[in-house]
Amino acid sequence: MSIWVILKIALKALNRNKIRSILTMLGIIIGVAAVIAMVSLGAGAQKQVQEEIAAMGTNTLQVWSGSMRSFGTRGGSGSMNTLTAEDFDAILAECATVKAVSPSVSTMSQVVFGNQNWSSRVEGYNEQLPDLRSWKVVQGNFFDASQVKAASRVAVLGQTVVNELFSGGDPIGQTIRIKNLPFQVIGVLDKKGYNAFGRDQDDVIMTPYTTVQKKFQKGVMYVQSGVVGAVSSRATYAAQEEITELLRQRHKLTPMQENDFTVRNLSEIAEAAEATNRIMTGLLASIAAVSLLVGGIGIMNIMLVAVSERTREIGIRMAIGARPGHVRIQFLSESITLCTLGGILGLALGVGSAIGISQLMGWPTLVSPNAIIISILFSAAIGIFFGYYPAHKAAGMDPIEALRYE
Repeated sequence: MSIWVILKIALKALNRNKIRSILTMLGIIIGVAAVIAMVSLGAGAQKQVQEEIAAMGTNTLQVWSGSMRSFGTRGGSGSMNTLTAEDFDAILAECATVKAVSPSVSTMSQVVFGNQNWSSRVEGYNEQLPDLRSWKVVQGNFFDASQVKAASRVAVLGQTVVNELFSGGDPIGQTIRIKNLPFQVIGVLDKKGYNAFGRDQDDVIMTPYTTVQKKFQKGVMYVQSGVVGAVSSRATYAAQEEITELLRQRHKLTPMQENDFTVRNLSEIAEAAEATNRIMTGLLASIAAVSLLVGGIGIMNIMLVAVSERTREIGIRMAIGARPGHVRIQFLSESITLCTLGGILGLALGVGSAIGISQLMGWPTLVSPNAIIISILFSAAIGIFFGYYPAHKAAGMDPIEALRYE
């Protein structure tokens, strides 16, 4: 018999007991839907982490000043002034795996333009920040090295600040006041959105770090942190070691002393986050796969009942020339059809659930084509695995005894 004839016979047999067939498929539908939804949520979370790491800049490291200790109490990274702009100049000059650096200082301030005002974070960098953070300037320009050296009062605004102060107007060339000092707007940054911690990355005003030091920090020459760009993603680990060794030498730390700075490799953060996501996705998918196993057991049970109910039919088929292999294929095809249809319906339900969760709760989801293909194939495999024993039992019947069955 051809595949189409076998499928037609299987569908006709299943159609005799529609409610029972639907209830039998329910376990497969729920199992596949759960697997698709869980894997989609995990893949979406992993993609979001990758995008956020990319938004922070590719091949980058962050260097933070040290921790202040007072009477046994440690203040945490950044609580002690241990870094200077000269440290970052030395990193760029002496570390072979480093291609760019930018010191970083920041403060909060009320910003005024006309009759509008907004509280935002003022961050100071040098001219290399757009390349380090992969952050484009969509209007105007970023400040250059001469403006950093001169501590010019120029500002590059994030999209949130532009929306709050200018209400859709053109900010380029306008003068805003930061802590009562006039700053000329020379550029607008591309939109970044929120990060994983819920912070609006576009609610920022960037100026030269020298300007922040001289105008807002009363001439303090220390910097809070800095961004370092390695020559490649693989080189970030070597750069981390080189930076650590260099800063220990510059800060004259003995072998017994702890680092008075912290070097964070974003690649390590990304890898840890991705590993966590993979573990959670695998765990959730494994739990959801139990539904598929339960559904498979249900199918085996129903197929055994079907074999018992259709004993006389099996005897008649064998009496008119059907071989055991034909009977086996008949019942196996019914089992595979049940599971495959259940898998298709579960796929639709799973994709719909993933989209619904994304829209209602704002969670990122990513429906993977591989997950779809694997789910359908796995459903068919369950049909073969759990349907084989009932099909084999039907094929092994004695035609005479089957015809006598009441």
